[in-house]
Amino acid sequence: MITDIVAELAVPSALEIDRWKSLERTMAAHDAEAAGVSALNTLELGGRPGQSGPLTFPSTVAAWNLERCLFPEPSADHIAATGACLVLLSEMDNGMARTGQRHTTQKLAAKLSMAYAYGVEFIELGLGSEIEASFASDAHNARGFHGNALAAAVTLSQPFMLRLWGERPWFTREGDQPRLGDRCAIGAVIATEMGPMLAVSVHLESATTAAYRERQVTDMLDRLEEAFPGLPLLIGGDLNTGNHAGGDFEAEGLFRRAEARGFLRHGGPLDAMTTRPSLITRWPDRAMKLDWFLSRGLAISETTIVPSLDAGGRPLSDHDMIVCRIEGFA
Repeated sequence: MITDIVAELAVPSALEIDRWKSLERTMAAHDAEAAGVSALNTLELGGRPGQSGPLTFPSTVAAWNLERCLFPEPSADHIAATGACLVLLSEMDNGMARTGQRHTTQKLAAKLSMAYAYGVEFIELGLGSEIEASFASDAHNARGFHGNALAAAVTLSQPFMLRLWGERPWFTREGDQPRLGDRCAIGAVIATEMGPMLAVSVHLESATTAAYRERQVTDMLDRLEEAFPGLPLLIGGDLNTGNHAGGDFEAEGLFRRAEARGFLRHGGPLDAMTTRPSLITRWPDRAMKLDWFLSRGLAISETTIVPSLDAGGRPLSDHDMIVCRIEGFA
């Protein structure tokens, strides 16, 4: 569990990026290098909470995979319309040419008057896919960070980043998106009127099997319980359920693992998918239900799926936002 906090993540040099590109594409080579990379081993804490005191109930929470976050301010407006005071974010660029070199989490949190914790999932070694590169404002990335975040209208206490179990597929395999790093979860303790709760934003692996994701969730829950025993807990984000051969989200063993530990799942109507065509994902093979909340010790009254289309019908992401309402502790 990573708990070293910085005000701004250290930026790798061009020489470091070039060296990483030439590394042997093995887990051992990756991990030996990644252990000494500051940006992969620290958590950025920034922004400013818009309200003082604890979270009151009922409260609204949003989880959204923003697919690089091409449009931070319009995306913030979309979130604000839900009334969410806690936001679990994934696929957030920071210093990527494809998103104008912006720190998208910082921009979004400022528009929402929220504090944020941001962690680097991957350091991108290129401009991304061919479609993503077509959005690039420059021929290089200023920072090359792509990660997950937790934002809140109240203070984030004991923020942390948890590296998920994994086999570094985005580094070891061939492809147009070479990356240093692996999947992660970002969390913090939130003070509420009923006591502390734990909120966690997570992004499970897409390019793998259901068994792989099940192992990620099992390991994550083990470590969260060890670090924060007994706290009411809300986990949310892109669980990539069904993102494998067959595409059946009910075939994911992670749900059974979570249920055995007392978690309930919340994803809106079971027949309502959460993906759509977007400016980047123009020809999706199929619609999928990838996005969920998992809760324990919390009374969740409803979960809705909010289409990720702005007022003009432009898709802000290839994922729709999921929104839940917490009534209090269960």
